[in-house]
Amino acid sequence: MDVREFDFNLPPELIAQDPTPERGGARLLLLDRASGHLRHTLVAALPDLLLPGDLVVVNNTRVFPARLLGHRLPSGGAVECLLIARVHSEPDSDAAVHIRSGHSDSEQRWEALTHPGQKLKPGARVVFEGPVVLHAEILERRLFGRRLVRLWTDDGTPIDRAVDLIGHVPLPPYIRREDQQADRERYQTVFAARRGSVAAPTAGLHFSEALVGALGEREIEIVEITLHVGYGTFQPVRVEQVEEHRLEREQYSIDRPAADAINRARDGGRRVIAVGTTTTRTLEAVARAHGGRIVEGSGATDLFIFPGFPFQVIEGLLTNFHLPRSSLLMLASAFAGRDRVLAAYREAIAQRYRFYSYGDGMLIL
Repeated sequence: MDVREFDFNLPPELIAQDPTPERGGARLLLLDRASGHLRHTLVAALPDLLLPGDLVVVNNTRVFPARLLGHRLPSGGAVECLLIARVHSEPDSDAAVHIRSGHSDSEQRWEALTHPGQKLKPGARVVFEGPVVLHAEILERRLFGRRLVRLWTDDGTPIDRAVDLIGHVPLPPYIRREDQQADRERYQTVFAARRGSVAAPTAGLHFSEALVGALGEREIEIVEITLHVGYGTFQPVRVEQVEEHRLEREQYSIDRPAADAINRARDGGRRVIAVGTTTTRTLEAVARAHGGRIVEGSGATDLFIFPGFPFQVIEGLLTNFHLPRSSLLMLASAFAGRDRVLAAYREAIAQRYRFYSYGDGMLIL
């Protein structure tokens, strides 16, 4: 399948640069995946669009301020560093990359994107200053402009704590403004609990406490799972054929109550509605590995979902509008059909919907 089949023209002014004033205030395009029928509504109407007994699954990962701004030593030149994944040394390899959430100490190694990349060769030193001082040394170059970076603090401040104090919200590159203090709250979902993502599971940004309460009043159940979103969510599809694309592995976790609730819903003939592509990939990856069942546990997945994929768990998907030629658009197309999804996108553009992370939503049922 040619990647160009997932291309479309998007007016740049439709790329949302800021969130809606209130959570739940975004527009929502409802797509019936059986008929292709479209309906314009609002995210706030979600409780009336779903059925009593539906099970909504959300991602409770928390974004950490992974973007660091500092200067090179001794020249003082400006440096930007985006932390991508924690590198954990193993007995036989010092290059295995893992995201390890919640682990703090005063020295860590990370895979990172740095700017200006050409000037930051192995051995280069950088300092990031704020309420604490964080030091960095470039250890080696890696593919696609990445670097292996050693981080440390002189005063023993745990790295996670230092990053939280001086880091900036890693807004996606298509948001062409500097992050603001308000982004620290608005680029998190109301479910955010488990630190470990460099990007928000953006479909979850639409939920407010009031909307969660309204869903409960309609006897629509909500359960939480975790998938820590990595930099791969921003990566372009660089191949020409869809089947040749590969996703980076991302860490997930599902606890026993969530697994039991999802299996009960499916056994009882109730719909499972995934909030976001991250939730979808986690559920389908676990089911694929366990005979169609959801089991508790933690692991990593690189499941790439594109048209032709046999869904086993979800029967509804709440998602945002995605980039042309992106793996996320391919996932939505796998669920509802490429032609219907692209027709919905054309309608969204005609009706001036807002696109991407801070934009409007689409509900596929």
